[in-house]
Amino acid sequence: MTRITLPASIDAAPAAAQPLLEAVNKQLGVVPNLFRLTANSPAALEGYLGLNGALAKGALDAQTRERIALAVAQINGCDYCLSAHSYLGKNLAKLDDAEIAANRNGKSSDQKANAAVRFAVALVHQRGQVSEEDVNAVKSAGYSEAELVEIVAHVALNTLTNYLNEAFGTPIDFPVVRAAAA
Repeated sequence: MTRITLPASIDAAPAAAQPLLEAVNKQLGVVPNLFRLTANSPAALEGYLGLNGALAKGALDAQTRERIALAVAQINGCDYCLSAHSYLGKNLAKLDDAEIAANRNGKSSDQKANAAVRFAVALVHQRGQVSEEDVNAVKSAGYSEAELVEIVAHVALNTLTNYLNEAFGTPIDFPVVRAAAA
């Protein structure tokens, strides 16, 4: 049970959020609970969707984005996001179970992606105060400066959703994955 209102339908959400939820429904065929919960603040929903949409058009591929999301969710203990990104990682990004497990443990079997995931983990653990060595390791793996900025943005975006779900107890509407099981 959530700690704040979870609109039961698009029509039950604040009026300013309804067109945003309609767009989510059109794109995904469903409106996951995270979006319905965030709709309590149409401004927050618009901000989340805007950043998410912009980053989806960025330089990082879908697999790397999902790997980062899994690592961040594991560190932050967000079962909702682990469930969602395990599902998306497997079904959309085509990550296998071993890769998803590695990502949850802050690594990747792919050498280049490993550098991105490890950098994301360092960002979370060090609250952004990473070392020059951390930055150079990602650059040395072949990531551009644009991709470095996007890794930081993905960590921030995923931290936002982790915190929303954990703070308000969003019911999981994906096959359930628990942080404690890593």
